Amino acid sequence: MSENKDLPVAGTATSVEAVKFVYDFTEGNKDLKDLLGGKGANLAEMTNLGLPVPPGFTITTEACKVYLDSGEEPAALRDEVSAHLDALQEKMGKKLGQADDPLLVSVRSGAKFSMPGMMDTVLNIGLSDKSVQGLARQAGDERFAWDSYRRLIQMFGKTVLGVDGDLFEEALEAAKEAKKVTVDTELEAADLKKLVTRFKKIVKSEAGRDFPQDPREQMDLAIHAVFDSWNTDRAKLYRRQERIPHDLGTAVNVCSMVFGNLGPDSGTGVAFTRDPASGHQGVYGDYLQNAQGEDVVAGIRNTVPLAELETIDKKSYDQLMQIMETLENHYRDLCDIEFTIERGQLWMLQTRVGKRTAGAAFRIATQLVDQGLIDEAEALQRVTGAQLAQLMFPRFDEDAKVRQVGRGIAASPGAAVGKAVFDSYTAVKWSRSGEKVILVRRETNPDDLDGMIAAEGILTSRGGKTSHAAVVARGMGKTCVCGAEELEVDTKRRRMTVPGGHVVEEGDLISIDGSSGKVYLGEVPVVPSPVVEYFEGRMHAGANDADELVEAVHRIMAFADRKRRLRVRANADNAEDALRARRFGAQGIGLCRTEHMFLGDRRELVERLILADTETEREESLAALLPLQKQDFVELFSAMDGLPVTVRLLDPPLHEFLPDITELSVRVALAESRQEPHENELRLLQAVHRLHEQNPMLGLRGVRLGLVIPGLFTMQVRAIAEAAAERKAAKGDPRAEIMIPLVGTVQELEIVREEADQVIAEVQKATGTDLKLAIGTMIELPRAALTAGQIAEAAEFFSFGTNDLTQTVWGFSRDDVEASFFTAYLEKGIFGVSPFETIDRDGVGSLVKLAVEAGRATRPDLKLGVCGEHGGDPESVHFFHEVGLDYVSCSPFRIPVARLEAGRAASQSAGSDHR
Repeated sequence: MSENKDLPVAGTATSVEAVKFVYDFTEGNKDLKDLLGGKGANLAEMTNLGLPVPPGFTITTEACKVYLDSGEEPAALRDEVSAHLDALQEKMGKKLGQADDPLLVSVRSGAKFSMPGMMDTVLNIGLSDKSVQGLARQAGDERFAWDSYRRLIQMFGKTVLGVDGDLFEEALEAAKEAKKVTVDTELEAADLKKLVTRFKKIVKSEAGRDFPQDPREQMDLAIHAVFDSWNTDRAKLYRRQERIPHDLGTAVNVCSMVFGNLGPDSGTGVAFTRDPASGHQGVYGDYLQNAQGEDVVAGIRNTVPLAELETIDKKSYDQLMQIMETLENHYRDLCDIEFTIERGQLWMLQTRVGKRTAGAAFRIATQLVDQGLIDEAEALQRVTGAQLAQLMFPRFDEDAKVRQVGRGIAASPGAAVGKAVFDSYTAVKWSRSGEKVILVRRETNPDDLDGMIAAEGILTSRGGKTSHAAVVARGMGKTCVCGAEELEVDTKRRRMTVPGGHVVEEGDLISIDGSSGKVYLGEVPVVPSPVVEYFEGRMHAGANDADELVEAVHRIMAFADRKRRLRVRANADNAEDALRARRFGAQGIGLCRTEHMFLGDRRELVERLILADTETEREESLAALLPLQKQDFVELFSAMDGLPVTVRLLDPPLHEFLPDITELSVRVALAESRQEPHENELRLLQAVHRLHEQNPMLGLRGVRLGLVIPGLFTMQVRAIAEAAAERKAAKGDPRAEIMIPLVGTVQELEIVREEADQVIAEVQKATGTDLKLAIGTMIELPRAALTAGQIAEAAEFFSFGTNDLTQTVWGFSRDDVEASFFTAYLEKGIFGVSPFETIDRDGVGSLVKLAVEAGRATRPDLKLGVCGEHGGDPESVHFFHEVGLDYVSCSPFRIPVARLEAGRAASQSAGSDHR
């Protein structure tokens, strides 16, 4: 492998003189993806490995950035391209587009991160009215030459000149109808010549110019078109969906053409070193004789399984299997490979670490550990919390009475139910109205991306595991069934005909199983995932496929638990949730919201407490609540025996415990109009008016409530202390922690703490029990974060309430803004993701980090956790690891995800430290 000592490090600044914008495939390596894009870096790597890669060169992402920023290519780029083109022509012994034996090239995109089908490609550049004749003579195949030419005009017209692609498709369909054939391979040279003439007329009519005959003009325009495709709507939408940065740009790969459409001894295919749907080892992929690569990924012609290549071309098959083994061992991962066979000669056009389903990711990671290719730390980096969450989704009940109407290729697993829709616009429209939809197409293309995102699942009647629909769906974790040939999809009439003649109209419910490829009419009931059953202790590893998956998950989780530093607790408010959380691996409760204990039958008692006019009324209400609260905590401490339980004292605003002001006003008015007694309702209405707040989330709640209503917090503290004492007397091990909410100043905490300490001392004396109850606070206001050093003087622990902290930092009311303008903010790129979903590192995160540092400067043994929704978000867990929190807390079903991501964060951190 070449050392490439002169290559600039990707992403580093170099002098103007040192900037190099073009690299030959013999330069570079797989680690230069920032500079050469994923495709270019891997083409260089395969070339260095001595694999059969057609010669070519890569234009860097830096050139793209200059072009996108200025609207013009870098001044030096044309000369560099010319120099590399000259070298390519000398190597190939022919010139681009020459009349007698033309060199043809492809111009293909290649960003750092795979974006399948989102950016542009143009094949067969260099063909013209003159060179097509030379290609026909050189190949000895007139049909092949004219087929290649019509493909160039079609792709160039759509991609470079912006001509509506449907016009070319309609002309192609008309040519097939005139010939009375069904596939384009049955068109003869004379038919294709006519089609070329028709295509050129379409270009002239729609683009206002002739199709360019100069091969260098074709290449330059195609390069610019690939640069421009970085900013197409579909590319930007895909990047937002996959959280890919928008400022990376794309490289452009100019590669000498090899032809899979030279007859039956030629073809093109896509191969995987393992099954991307299941992770099983074997021969997986698609092959298409007499075709070019776009035919496979577009799904417009149904392929044959890769295994059939052994019968079609044994020599190429054997060579391909050897290359696949070489690449998998070299990359130490599942590889996705594009190849072409030109008259018995195998050529490698691309390799990349392949996208895979969630189940495949877990299986492959453990397989590679067993093969000694990776270690446990690396295995953790091969899976994600998002993939684990997918595995926890329900699956179809196989014992239910269902009507199966078709079966295709199981392209991406999951159980999806929804109304059939036949275009992306309808999918998006219905989804925004709250409908669950299944996008049904003959085949998808990049323009369908928004509909694919909106749909619960995707169903196509054409294509295989390597088609656009399959690859994109797997990347998004979306359920997908492809190539269900027995289903007749009519997108114009918005209907699908299934075997037996039944017609599925738009809006009819269908169900698709991405694990089996089965398609059903109506809604199929679902049952829990085997992974959830495993976490709940109801399933163990065994011999069948589900058991294999469980075993893989079990092993990965064991890796994570051994690696992680962060502990994982649960947000749970009752014994049932606490026990479930414990089964899922919770190491305590990080947030018990006591307000949930005051709803239902107890609401009236709280209402009486809040509205009490006299001390006697207030004490009576508190006395009635105390035993109920104590029993709540006895049950909770029993369920979490031996583990910490952080109890948050009453937090919500008053209005949640009072009658609705409008409803109460109507009741009083009706009573007055009927001259009925209404003294109690009137008194209640007057009190509600007195306590009414315009913005209750910023009003009388949290610690403020405890300070204004005497005895409220002390009653709760007494209930906690007495419950802990009772559990201790029963030989239990209660580890209660008392959390004061919404503190903004240390004085608030000091007052409440003094009262709490007094109550705890009274209970200890009365019960003869030694109680060690930690008292801390939530950091959920910017002022609390900014004065954390002072607050830590009175707090033994902090728990970051990132939900409210996000609201107060941004000035957002979560219940309002997510429905009103967040969609627009996401579409415009203001947010990459909602700050309520993933923590805002720059704003909210900066306050968290500041509070951590200030709090521990005051109290080095300060315990730190987070209990907002971010505690179960994969990306946020990494942030909390980085800033040094001790634990995260989340809902019970997110605990496995948090455990996994805590392990991944520790593994990444250790890897960075080692490097």
